[in-house]
Amino acid sequence: MIFDTFLRVKSANKTLRYLNENSLLLPRYDRFRELHWKKPTVSAIITTLKNPAYAGAFVYGHSRVIRNGPSRTQTSIKKVPQQEWKILIHDKYPAYVNWDTFEKIQAMLKDNYAEYDRNQTRGIPRPGEALLHGIVYCGECGRKMVVQYKSGTQYLCNGLRQQYGSPLCQRIPGNPVDNEVVEKNFQALSPIELDAYTKAISLQTEADASVQKAHSQQLDRLRYQTKLAERQFNPVDPDNRLAASELENRWENTLRELKKAEESFPQYSQIVSIIPLPEDLKLTFINIGKNLPQLWNQNQVISQQQKKSFLRCLIDKVVIHRSQYDNVQTRIVWKGGETTTIQIPVAVGSLSQLSFAKEMEEQIIELSQAGKGDKEIAEHLTMKGFRSPMGQDVLSNTVKSIRLKRRVFQIHAQSHPRCIPGFLTISQIAQITNVTPHWVYDRINNGQIEVTMTHLAHRKGLYLFPDTEKTIHLFQGLKNGNFQNLRFS
Repeated sequence: MIFDTFLRVKSANKTLRYLNENSLLLPRYDRFRELHWKKPTVSAIITTLKNPAYAGAFVYGHSRVIRNGPSRTQTSIKKVPQQEWKILIHDKYPAYVNWDTFEKIQAMLKDNYAEYDRNQTRGIPRPGEALLHGIVYCGECGRKMVVQYKSGTQYLCNGLRQQYGSPLCQRIPGNPVDNEVVEKNFQALSPIELDAYTKAISLQTEADASVQKAHSQQLDRLRYQTKLAERQFNPVDPDNRLAASELENRWENTLRELKKAEESFPQYSQIVSIIPLPEDLKLTFINIGKNLPQLWNQNQVISQQQKKSFLRCLIDKVVIHRSQYDNVQTRIVWKGGETTTIQIPVAVGSLSQLSFAKEMEEQIIELSQAGKGDKEIAEHLTMKGFRSPMGQDVLSNTVKSIRLKRRVFQIHAQSHPRCIPGFLTISQIAQITNVTPHWVYDRINNGQIEVTMTHLAHRKGLYLFPDTEKTIHLFQGLKNGNFQNLRFS
């Protein structure tokens, strides 16, 4: 039952939970080599799963004594890999499982042990949001990536940083990668037809039958122990009070355990029978591969652990590499060795970080000059595969900001800056001296450029300066560092 349950639930802890839920005990020897039935523990389950005798094999040399300490008097026992065992003889004992199944279980136990930093194992699926945790690798250096949830789900490659103190190799947003990999998994699964209901009921029936058999065997054992205690007590001379009292206590204890087991046995004696399903519901289960996308985001139906386990059924690993700042090249390695390579767009902080920013800007200017509106241009560019820095669609505001930056105006008045005879505006000065208007406003605000409201008043909301060569000379000198302050009066 331990082996069958582990192969079904794929975890030693879940196997322990299943045995406890069904009130099953495990046989263990004490230091006097007497057999006792005790509550199961994780160590007892793992010891059983790792013992090659249950696969019918005799093994010698699967552990080694290591001497430690300055005087080498301290000893410890170290398990060695299978290829270093001195003797391995198959089919020596009656086997509970075959050798291939035993090796499969050893691989599962090793894989469940979470050695993320050493790139050894995947670990068991956990409740975190990152669906590829444990199976995602860095396409830059080949190391296993870890997960960080500090600023959203992110995959980090910190192997070089831990080993050599180098900077992070890669930091990639997790959600876009997860979504695309899940979509590819659905596409691979969609043609598959599974009779999920019959399979689930079959597994449950086998598990219930196993539990019933275990409890039945436990009842037989307790009945035998009760009869044995009775036979041991009956011949005792009543004058031997201590011996009689001890045997009577044993008999009472076995009777108490037998009564408790007989009272609880009926609840484990029921085996689930397959209930006929309506045709429409049966069709739903058969088409589970096609219906799974609708159920995927319903957390009350499918948990994060189940999602991760489901992905691992078809996917061996996922290799991601940030080929461009706004693009992640993702290679999915399927079970069996086939691969699928996709390009996944990711959000960036600014328009300049888009790999196609220059091409998109030129098309915006060309379409704007042809009289197209911002919304129309945005929809056209989205259809052609362009996008905004933070989203998958081109926004009208993105088009507008690029258009205004290149001084392409849709309103006629915008293309003719206000001109005041005899004066220069800040935008005109900025254009002449090759600085930004913000540069001029900043120096007015911090006092480097002093203006008086009487002579250089706000006229129509503008700062106005004399339209003379001296004004241009002064601003050029301030820009080049020849002057610290300017004063206009």
